[in-house]
Amino acid sequence: MGTDELRATTRRIVKAACPHDCPDTCAMEIAVENGRAVAVRGGDMPFTAGTLCTKVSRYLERTYHPDRVLHPLRRVGRKGEGRFARISWDEALAEIAARFAEIAVEDPQQILPCSYAGTMGLVQYASMDRRFFHRLGASLLDRTLCSSAGKVGLRITLGATVGMDPERCADSRLVIVWGSNPIVSNLHFWSRVAEAKRRGGRVVVIDPYRTLSAEKASEHVAPLPGTDAALALGMMHVIIGENLIDADYVTRHTLGFDALAERVRAYPPGEVAAICGLGAETVVRLAREYATTKPAAIRLNYGMQRHAGGGMAVRTIACLPALVGAWRDAAGGVALSTGDWYALDHGTLERPDLVRGRPRTINQSALGEALTAARPPVKAIYVYNNNPVAVCPDSRKVIAGFAREDLFTVVHDLFLTDTADYADIVLPATTSLEHWDVHKSYGHLYVLANAPAIAPLGEAKPNSEVFRLLAARLGFDEPCFRDSDEDLCRQALASDHPRMRGIDWETLKGRGWMRLAVPERFAPFAEGGFPTPSGKCEFHSETAREMGYDPLPAYTPPRESPSTPSPLRERYPLAFLSPPARHFLNSSFANLGFALQDEGEPHLDIHPEDARPRGIADGDLVRVFNDRGEFRARARVGPRTRPQVVVAPSVWWKKLSPDGRNANEVTSQALADMGGAATFYDCLVDVARA
Repeated sequence: MGTDELRATTRRIVKAACPHDCPDTCAMEIAVENGRAVAVRGGDMPFTAGTLCTKVSRYLERTYHPDRVLHPLRRVGRKGEGRFARISWDEALAEIAARFAEIAVEDPQQILPCSYAGTMGLVQYASMDRRFFHRLGASLLDRTLCSSAGKVGLRITLGATVGMDPERCADSRLVIVWGSNPIVSNLHFWSRVAEAKRRGGRVVVIDPYRTLSAEKASEHVAPLPGTDAALALGMMHVIIGENLIDADYVTRHTLGFDALAERVRAYPPGEVAAICGLGAETVVRLAREYATTKPAAIRLNYGMQRHAGGGMAVRTIACLPALVGAWRDAAGGVALSTGDWYALDHGTLERPDLVRGRPRTINQSALGEALTAARPPVKAIYVYNNNPVAVCPDSRKVIAGFAREDLFTVVHDLFLTDTADYADIVLPATTSLEHWDVHKSYGHLYVLANAPAIAPLGEAKPNSEVFRLLAARLGFDEPCFRDSDEDLCRQALASDHPRMRGIDWETLKGRGWMRLAVPERFAPFAEGGFPTPSGKCEFHSETAREMGYDPLPAYTPPRESPSTPSPLRERYPLAFLSPPARHFLNSSFANLGFALQDEGEPHLDIHPEDARPRGIADGDLVRVFNDRGEFRARARVGPRTRPQVVVAPSVWWKKLSPDGRNANEVTSQALADMGGAATFYDCLVDVARA
């Protein structure tokens, strides 16, 4: 038998899913030969269409990277130095269990889980870990870094984090991409947008930054950061004032139109244009085009809700489709997240009934404050799926917390991240190629299975297994702590909801993916039926009033704005944005050679009007600073950003940055109006040559 024939007999293909924090949640196929993964390609799920982004297509470089943590480690140097010695799993588990037990006797709330979206699979993201910390009585973590403001705003207006099917945007005649750069962060949606444009549709990108997506759009509208709600209210002023509404849809399927009409009278195009830094004619033209083009889709993303009025901004924009009847067509409406279309059994997975007492909740967006000032103090923190030293706002406070010698820190990760350098114990984690999982998406309507393609490398273990082992060490004898990962996958899918019809674990893992039981042309609100208390799109919301918010759409200015006179603006006159760098995914991939090579070095986009008076030329090393801190970057002088706004694509690992810092040196722990969300993009700085 020849070599090629032998290889053919030993190759197998394993169905998998991309685990990362991206709305595409791509289907993957892993080719395995003799126990080693040798190729990764896109699966045949219709939304993925057989392609992967450049990062995930090179996933084997991450899986087999020589810097992977493959054994448990104990710190031997000072916190932050990143010096460790190898220990056994038995030693690591014994020390963690002993420290947790000791702290729990005094007050289990002094233990904090600190996880986020390093993996989005339901088993490794939120199952056995939640059970463990609930049973322990640990503090609860409010995971607010990315999307919580927008989700609350959407729920107030539409009743849930639901919307149109993004897959249908290829049929839209107008696509407004608002606060999003899908070429970087939603690639397979962008392919639908590009198809709509090829068919003669128009694509408008609304973003203060001229992103790659904005460059390829029909039109780029660049408002000042944090003014999106004002722009939407100005559009409504024109739409209602010129009687461009769908009167039948408004009458039958909305609540509070008269009150909304009165509210938007206060937002004429001229005043809105002044707020947004646009021309009044732009506001009028955008409103008319949106109201008269059928079908019209709005793709929101989380960038435009990371400021003081972020939740209300999403709520306000989400009113637009009902006003013009865009929901009548499957290719019309608004999409922020499809997450609540899935009727998965999160309660059984997470077991909130195991919670003992009434533990406090700590907001992840204010982690630095919690680690330095909470009472009772946080005495132990367990970090997984997360790199908070790199990604949380106000880095100096975060680092001050992790540098505490009295804080017992466990980090479970693939690599020695910025956060792992402060750990007392580091545990080796698996990649998605090495464990079971089940996935939903926030950007399409498919459920996916992830099967392990290879055995865990070294002594790596998945999150779920480590929490099973710790539960046993602490004597937790509830049967749920003995559920296997496949048991957890089955439990997640055990739903009798009509949209989950026919989706069971055995079928799913055989096929790799299954679409929710909804029509191919899914127009969820063509005849109303919103999951709000009234069953209508709520322009006026009693739910909002009960939550302490304005019951009508409104505009909340940013706290830190270059257009609002204040003593702060006198010192720091530039709005600062830190959107995702193309070759990183938050801080994931940001340590891999190909990503670092492609990204180059930290850089700052600055408009010539702002660079010239500061004596900054293209290519200069600059210092970006405010009262919270500073970092350095290479200036790119040009029209990528508008005047008064500077942009630093992120998030760099601190220890891989030339100055050991990143953009979160200058961001704030101040919270958005809704959902306790982070306000990364509500930030003023100044820039000087370094």
